[in-house]
This record gives sequence, structure tokens and C-alpha cells, in this order.
Amino acid sequence: MNWITGTLGSSIGKKLLMAVTGFSFCGFLAAHLAGNLTIYGGEDAFNSYAAHLHALGPLLTVAELVLLTFFIVHVITGLVLFLGNLKARPVRYAVNKSAGGRTFGSATMPYTGAMLLAFIIFHLMNFHFVDKTNTTVFTIVSNAFANTGYVVVYILAMVTAAIHVSHGFWSAFQTVGANHPKYIPLIRMTGLAFAVVVGIGFGFLPIYIFLLA
Repeated sequence: MNWITGTLGSSIGKKLLMAVTGFSFCGFLAAHLAGNLTIYGGEDAFNSYAAHLHALGPLLTVAELVLLTFFIVHVITGLVLFLGNLKARPVRYAVNKSAGGRTFGSATMPYTGAMLLAFIIFHLMNFHFVDKTNTTVFTIVSNAFANTGYVVVYILAMVTAAIHVSHGFWSAFQTVGANHPKYIPLIRMTGLAFAVVVGIGFGFLPIYIFLLA
């Protein structure tokens, strides 16, 4: 037990936690996007998808609790690492160089993460915790995206998610040891492609619904 707490309490251990929980979120994003794409099949197709999902009952509840736990761990661990980095380097460098593979995604990880946290809370309040009595999931989504402001917020959030994922994807692989020079370029490109799919896949949905309204 001591070696577990010692490992997770170290900087490497925290990065491993970030990697594992990050992988789970990438899987969730892929599955969530696949389900949301049923909206292109029309109202019945989307409502049917939502009904099948909720028919899982306890399994869905367990999955949500696991995801929530991973989310809390990811946020807290990320915050601890960010504050630790600030403490180790209280004075910013005079010149911010991009050497060592530093990208816009890596440089903005804490900030895009904070923005996504705010959006997730906003998103849950508008979709998950709304009154679903005498209505359908499609109607709830349609009403939300009939609001131009929400469409803009959602699109900006998806751009933010794409930026966050663009670095987080390959960084997670690197953390777990997949940092061979032969594979890192491929992993980087795969991560970038996944980020683009996430950004465009989710980002175009509100535009599509808005145009239908």
C-alpha cells in the first residue's frame, strides 16, 4: 500500500493518473460523438439512441459514477501539477520558446482545462439536469440550440476541447512509456486527427440543429 501511495504522490504518479483518466475521456468522447451523430438520422433516431442508453439502467449509473470519479481525479491532479509547476518556477521566462516540442496545446493545457470544466458544468445544467417530463431528448437539444448564444458558446467550447485533446492525447501515450522516436510522430498525428474529429464532429452539431430550427 505504501508504494502505491508513494507512487501516486510523486510527480510521475500524478502524470500517470492524468494519462489514465485522459485515455478514459478520449474513449468517452469517441463514444459520445458516435451516439450524437444519430441526430442526423432525425428525431426518431436520436430519441431511440437516448432510450437505448437509458435502458441500461444501473450499468449507465455505474459508468457515470466511474466517469465522474475519473473527472474529479483528473481535475484535482491537473490543478496540483499546475500549482507545483508554478511554485517550482515562480518567475516566467523572459522569452517563451517553443523548443522541445512545446505547442499551443501544451502551453494552454491548464487554461483550456479550466474552460472545459466551466463548460461541462454549464452543459450538464442545460441537458442532463433539466426536467425531462413530457418532452424528448431531441426537443431539449433543439430548444437549446435554437439559442444563438448557446450555439456560439458550444462551438467555442468544442474548439477548446480540440486544442486540449491535441496535446493530451499524445502526451498520455508519452507518459505511459510510448515515447520511442519511431512512434511519437505517428501518435502526434493521430492525436491531432482525433482532435480535429472531436472539434468538427461536435462543433457542427449545434449548427445543424440551429439551421433546422
